[in-house]
Amino acid sequence: MKVDLSAYEGIVFDMDGTLIDSMGSHMQAWEKTCEAYGYPFDLTFMYELGGVPSAGTARILNDKHQRDHDPDEVAAHKRDVWWELDHSPTLIEDTIAVFNHYRPSMKIGVGTGADRSQAEKLLGQHGLLERIDALVTSSDVTDGKPHPETFLTVAEKIGVPANKCVVFEDTEIGLQAAQRAGMDCILVRAGKIQLPTG
Repeated sequence: MKVDLSAYEGIVFDMDGTLIDSMGSHMQAWEKTCEAYGYPFDLTFMYELGGVPSAGTARILNDKHQRDHDPDEVAAHKRDVWWELDHSPTLIEDTIAVFNHYRPSMKIGVGTGADRSQAEKLLGQHGLLERIDALVTSSDVTDGKPHPETFLTVAEKIGVPANKCVVFEDTEIGLQAAQRAGMDCILVRAGKIQLPTG
């Protein structure tokens, strides 16, 4: 698919579900974590929380299900479960084609709700870590998505004004974060880029 990004000076990619097909392993880890902490597991609901840092997801689950678990403890449990899984995610063809096409001419950053150790592992595994200009993770910000801090920090690190950046995201929460950052956003659904029509 031909994607014309000539109006922009920088690209910000989300990671899980956008660049790398890794949402499956995160959902497995959340399913096990929900079971351990007594949260009902709803795959669709959890997928839409993609991009929210794990402690933030735990707070949302506490509110939704009237629990009072320590969000940091839940997040640590989910992280530990995730590390134990067999990780063999693949790159998402549509977005990697955009990445490769614009890498020589445009600044590229990644803004993810994953923590730094997870992000570096996945990006490094696919040879992307050394090819990006900035990586901003949940470990690097005070407020995760849908707050705009993640994407604004990427823009600052790559030296491109926010309104000259375009974001690729796979969730509504990521879309909200991009819009709040003053950035255009292109959605990726089930591994396919959804270009706006009209």
